[in-house]
Amino acid sequence: MNTSASPGGDGTVAGEHPTPVAVPAVIPAQDTLSPSVPSRAPADPSRAPVLPFRTPAAGARRPTAAAAPTAATSTTTTQAVTNPAATTPAATSASATTPAAASAVAGTSGGASRTGRLVVATALRFEAMAAGRSGLPSDTIMIRTGMGPDRARQAARVVREARPDAVAIVGLSGGLAPGVKPGHIVVAQEVRSSDGTVTPCASAPLLAGDLRRLGFTVHVGPIITVPRVAHGSERTRLAATGAIAVDMESAPIAEGSGDVPFAAVRVIVDTMDEPLGRLDLVRRGVRGLLTMSRLGTPLAAWAAAVGRRTVLLAEPRAFCAGVERAIEVVERALDLHGAPVYVRKQIVHNSHVVADLAARGAVFVEELDEVPAGATVVFSAHGVAPAVWDQADGRELSVIDATCPLVEKVHAEARRFTARGDTVLLIGHAGHEEVDGTLGESPGRIQLVQSPAEVADLEVPDPERVTYLMQTTLALDEASEIVDALRERFPAIVGPGSADICYATSNRQNAVRKVAQEAQLVLVVGSANSANSVRLVEVSNRDGVSSHLVENVGDVRLSWLAGVETVGISAGASAPPALVEELTAALSGLGPTDVTVRSVGQESISFHLPKELRRAAGNSSPAPLSRPAASRATS
Repeated sequence: MNTSASPGGDGTVAGEHPTPVAVPAVIPAQDTLSPSVPSRAPADPSRAPVLPFRTPAAGARRPTAAAAPTAATSTTTTQAVTNPAATTPAATSASATTPAAASAVAGTSGGASRTGRLVVATALRFEAMAAGRSGLPSDTIMIRTGMGPDRARQAARVVREARPDAVAIVGLSGGLAPGVKPGHIVVAQEVRSSDGTVTPCASAPLLAGDLRRLGFTVHVGPIITVPRVAHGSERTRLAATGAIAVDMESAPIAEGSGDVPFAAVRVIVDTMDEPLGRLDLVRRGVRGLLTMSRLGTPLAAWAAAVGRRTVLLAEPRAFCAGVERAIEVVERALDLHGAPVYVRKQIVHNSHVVADLAARGAVFVEELDEVPAGATVVFSAHGVAPAVWDQADGRELSVIDATCPLVEKVHAEARRFTARGDTVLLIGHAGHEEVDGTLGESPGRIQLVQSPAEVADLEVPDPERVTYLMQTTLALDEASEIVDALRERFPAIVGPGSADICYATSNRQNAVRKVAQEAQLVLVVGSANSANSVRLVEVSNRDGVSSHLVENVGDVRLSWLAGVETVGISAGASAPPALVEELTAALSGLGPTDVTVRSVGQESISFHLPKELRRAAGNSSPAPLSRPAASRATS
């Protein structure tokens, strides 16, 4: 249970901690009508009911192994452990520890191969009833620990004897952090005991993601286990440690689970603002139990995803030189000018990068009319049309241009080819900022081509004077198909002197193809508006491998991982490397994980910061930065 005195039906109240009897605990065969695990099936009259496990009362003789009833060898789907109390012959006989009973508990016999097994622990009867109705797998073993760490420590032995593949503890709990409210769910990133022992729960972000998709408000962070109910100043002290929830059972179960994947899922019913003793505590408790009754599906998906696997990391992946330069431009501008520094559009297409820079004082706007006259503004890595420069001049803005040098190369080619009289056919995707900027270099002289099917409808003034250019973040094979169609339609067409698709895009696509040769599933980290990230998913899918774009680890659906032994991971050029590390760590929390790299080479390219920004670093009042000379000439 937790630190609250919400209804549990165990015959105990907050603050009571009977001294446990130090005897080995075993799992009894479960009565189909046990109040701990509701059953809709009719009782089998041929099967004698087995009482919940109880530790022997003081002075009682422990039964011998020969006293164990044959009913204990029947296959069980759910189990219960209750509080120490007076024992009955039936109860004590069920508690005998024998190899046969241990085999039955684990659901195996005679060396038969085992399937994945989930053990779910709850403290109180009503919590077990809610969990039992939640849709857990039919072979789930449920263990009712009783309230408090001493009883949970005894129950941990029962967990070990079950030989589980995954262990979860679920129940009601108290919130500590200010943003954690009654009705919210906390998934433990780590479980802390009162003696300082810490058990990590690395797969927590994956489980939290599935819970959020059910509409719950979910927090991921430390849960601390304490020996008694925490009130007032004690809660304040616990909150100061960084823990976001408090309970009385998770740590012993976590420590007793050993190397088995472990999860702690707690539904908050009381907080410092809404403490124990309030008249509406029962209402909050009922609401929490209703929430628990919906936890079965995500817990089942989590258990199904557990297992040994290999993770293949594509190399190169994540940030490229152009993205690193653009981010540094904003950081340097903030250092030089102080907040706010305005940025037109997203500096790069990644929500995490944007959020981080916004927290430092960057203000992202869609258009320049949102920027105060005379302020400092940064143009994004995707480039802008000459008309945007004109608008900045008209508002007397101090401009810092973070356009990627490889994008600026395409702009320069567009200016050069149109200046000599060519019609430029730009291969790319409508609406992308890079495409908009290139089209704006010579309106009416540049046409967008998005697919081979569009080539037949193209009209140009002179078929002998046609040039093609490309968006830098296209898929190589996609672009090649369009180029082939253009060459067939316009035999005299010429392309750029060097490839427009940038080195980073090409390298990441080649690397993800190498990973896809071995992987059953490919996960690409990146934002949905990141063209190069989307292309990585498309490349993997075209190679016949299931592939998904994920913004972060929380976007990974556990159902994707069921039965998958080899997972490939890549990341778009605008995705922070830390997101890949977080995803890899979460996957390792699902079981033994071998992480290896599949490389097509390492990148060593870097770009200088804009010279004006470097020069401004030595001046207290940096002058406005000017646009590229060629842009001024054609504006």
